Amino acid sequence: MELRAGFSESSIAPVLHYSLKTQSYQDTQTYCRLEKMESSKFDSEKVIEEFESLTKDAKRVQLETLERILKENCEAEYLKQWNLGGKFDPQTYSTCVPLVTHKDLDPYIQKIADGASYPVLTGKPITTITLSSGTTQGKPKFVPYNDELTDNTMQIYRTSFAFRNRAFPIGKGKALSFIFGSKQQITKGGLLAGTATSNVYRSAQFKKTMQAMQTPCCSPDEVIFAPDFHQSLYCHLLCGLIFHEEIQVISSTFAHSIVHSFRTFELVWEELCSDLRTGLLSARITVPSIRTAMAKVLTPNPELADMIQKKCLGLTDWNGLIPQLFPKCKYIYGIMTGSMEPYLKKLRIYAGGVPLLSADYGSSEGWIGANVNPNLPPEMTTFAVLPNIGYFEFLPLKDLDFDSQDRVEPVGLTDVEIGEEYEVVVTNFAGLYRYRLGDVVKVIRFHNSTPELQFVCRRNLMLTINIDKNTEKDLQLSVETAGKLLTAEKLELLDFTSHVDLSTDPGHYVIFWEVSGEASDAILKECCNCLDKSFVDAGYVSSRKVKAIGPLELRVLRRGTFQKILDHYVGQGSAMNQFKTPRCVGLCNQKVLQILCNNVVKSYVSDIFG
Repeated sequence: MELRAGFSESSIAPVLHYSLKTQSYQDTQTYCRLEKMESSKFDSEKVIEEFESLTKDAKRVQLETLERILKENCEAEYLKQWNLGGKFDPQTYSTCVPLVTHKDLDPYIQKIADGASYPVLTGKPITTITLSSGTTQGKPKFVPYNDELTDNTMQIYRTSFAFRNRAFPIGKGKALSFIFGSKQQITKGGLLAGTATSNVYRSAQFKKTMQAMQTPCCSPDEVIFAPDFHQSLYCHLLCGLIFHEEIQVISSTFAHSIVHSFRTFELVWEELCSDLRTGLLSARITVPSIRTAMAKVLTPNPELADMIQKKCLGLTDWNGLIPQLFPKCKYIYGIMTGSMEPYLKKLRIYAGGVPLLSADYGSSEGWIGANVNPNLPPEMTTFAVLPNIGYFEFLPLKDLDFDSQDRVEPVGLTDVEIGEEYEVVVTNFAGLYRYRLGDVVKVIRFHNSTPELQFVCRRNLMLTINIDKNTEKDLQLSVETAGKLLTAEKLELLDFTSHVDLSTDPGHYVIFWEVSGEASDAILKECCNCLDKSFVDAGYVSSRKVKAIGPLELRVLRRGTFQKILDHYVGQGSAMNQFKTPRCVGLCNQKVLQILCNNVVKSYVSDIFG
C-alpha cells in the first residue's frame, strides 16, 4: 500500500488494555525485553544510527537474512520438496525454489488454517492468519502471520517515527487516529484470523513499543473495537473535538479513511456540537460499551460547541478545516501513494497548510520499506528497504512481458538500477518463499547501499479486452484528466472504479463515477470522451480505431454508492481503515458489480472514434 494493506504507527497508537490483559507470556526473556522498552524513553537518534549501520552493508545483511530464514524453516514441508541440500546461499535458493504467487501457496496455507500438526511452511507453528482486504479479488486471501512479522512491524514503526520525529517533533499530546477493529474468525484448525492491523493491535510487542514513542489515541478502546464502524467513526470525531487542543497528529492507515472521516464530519458536525453543548451522547450511538466509555469523557461544554459552530460556519468549502479545529496538529499521516493518490486533492483542502506525510510500504504479506524522507510530498515519497526484515528480489519490468509466463532472472536488492522499474519478490519469516507481490516499484536512489523505492502500481492488468494493456495507474491518470472538467461546474469527483464489459460485441470499458452534485449532460458527455481519449496505450488506441474495442461508457452513480460498497466489505469482515476502493470490478466480484449497476443514474457513451 503502494502500500496496499499496510499500517502506520500513528494510526494504531492507542494502548489497548483489555485485549492484552489475558495474554500469557511464555518467553520470559521477551517479556523482560519488552518491559524495558516500555519504560525507556524513545531515542530517535539512536534508532537512526542503527538504521544507517544496517543499510551500509545491505548485501551482507541480505545474505545473513536469507540464511536465517532457510535454516529456521528447513524442516518445513514446502522447503524440503525443493532439495536445497543444506545450502542456504542465494544461487542455490533461486535455482531450486520457484517463483510463486498466492495461488501456488494457497493449498499450504489452507493446511495450516485447517490445523496441520506438522511444519508446513515454517519450522515454528503459525498461530495467526492474516486476512487481506479482499478488495482486489472480491474476497480476502489467507496469509500466514507470526511473531517475527510483528517484530518487523515494530522495526518499521521505530525507524520511520525516528526520521519523522526529527523533522516534526511531537510533544506531549494526543492523536486523532481513525482506526477501527474488524470482525475476527476462527479457522477450521482453531487459528485466529483477522486483518493485519487487528493482529498488530492485539500484540504485546505493539503495546510496549508504542508506549515508548507515540502520543496516545484520543478515543477509548471501546470506540476502536466497536462492532459498528459508523458509530465508531462518530465517536472518533467527537473525541477529537473534546481533546481538540491536545491533538498533534491526525492519522489512519489510508488517506481514504481520513477523507471519508471528514466528509462524514461535514454531515454530522451540528449533531456533534449538540452533544458537546449538552453533554449527552447522540441517540445514534446504541452500543452500550461505547456509551459507557464516552460518558467518561463527554461533559457539557457549550463554549466549545459555540466555538466549533462558529469555525464551521466561517469556512468556505471546508477549506482549512483541520487547522481550524485542531490548532496544534503537526501533520496528517497515512498511506498516500498508489491507489490513495486520488484522495490527496480533497485531503489538502481539509488540511490547509498542515503537512501530509505518507506512511510506510508494506502489505498483508509483510513489510518492505520505511519512509525516511518525511519532508517529501506524498507524490514523491520513497521507501528505503530494510535489508533484515526479509529477503528481496526484483524482476526487471523491461524484460518481463505482461502476458509472458517465461522465467525472467530477478536481481538482488543491491543490484537494482536507478530509474528502472521492477516487480517485487519477497521471502519472509512467515512462510512466503520467492513470493511475487504483484507490485511495480521504481528505484529512485540509494540510501547507503539499500535502494529507495517509489511505488508505481499493482502489476496485474486491470483493463484488457484485445491487445490493450491498461493498469491502475493508466486508469488513474485518465480519470484525473477527465475529472478536471468537473471544476467548471464547481463539482468534485468523489470516487471511481471500472469494469470490462464483455456482454457487448465488441467488449468495452465502463467507468463508474460518483460526483458531488448534478453535472450537466454536456459536461458529462465531454468527460466521457475525455476518458476514452486519455487511455493512450497503443494497443487500446489501435483497437478502438478498428472497432475491436467498443466505445467507452461513463456511468454516473447515485450519491452514497461507494459508501454501500464500503459497508459491504466491512460486513464481510474487512476493517474500515484497511479498506481500498477496488479500482476494477470483475465478474468474480458479483456483489459489488451489482451494487454499482443498481445505482446508475446516468450513462454516456464516447463518440471520439466515430
